[in-house]
Amino acid sequence: MATTLTPPQLGTARGLEDAGHGGGGFYPGGFGGGRGFPEYRVPARTYRLGMWFALTGIVMFFAAFTSALVVRKGMSFDWAAIAVPRVLWLNTGVLILSSITLELARRSLTVGAAARFIRWLCATLALGLGFLGGQLVAWGELASRGVYLATNPSSSFFYLLTAAHGVHLLGGIIALAYGVWRAGRVAHGPDSSGTVMDVTAIYWHFMDVLWIYIFFLIMRLM
Repeated sequence: MATTLTPPQLGTARGLEDAGHGGGGFYPGGFGGGRGFPEYRVPARTYRLGMWFALTGIVMFFAAFTSALVVRKGMSFDWAAIAVPRVLWLNTGVLILSSITLELARRSLTVGAAARFIRWLCATLALGLGFLGGQLVAWGELASRGVYLATNPSSSFFYLLTAAHGVHLLGGIIALAYGVWRAGRVAHGPDSSGTVMDVTAIYWHFMDVLWIYIFFLIMRLM
């Protein structure tokens, strides 16, 4: 008597098992020799669009900060200018240099120079940490002069502006640290297209430009 073979029903547990298992072993997106399920990847433009939305929010935040600073300075009866620590000039140069090293890292990734990519990425991370360390030095210098957050409106805005930028920059440092940790995968694996580095670079360069704006705001109004 002939036996009729019916294909597995994908709506059943057995059907799902048969559809995913074949010649044995596991591979991404399925099992063995079966067809499995296709792997879904978020398009690069989605990451970039999300980043630009985030940066728009940051721009609005610091624009409101600037407006508050200008209005408060206009009430000049209790506004006392502070001597801006000179280390801020060095910090600005360090942050600008970090944008250059990050671009060198991206170019190294583009041409497949993994070793150079990792070196420049590590240099960018070190410079970013150096910038934050320099900001703490600036705070320490002000404190040594007896200038604190609540000393006067000018010092309050100085501490708040530099702290707000530092917190946002810390997000970029975390992203760079993750990039260093996964540098091998970024350079050789599925992320070698550079999407991760592109999004990180957009954020980092924005933080660089934002600091230059804050720096000149401090120098002009404080």
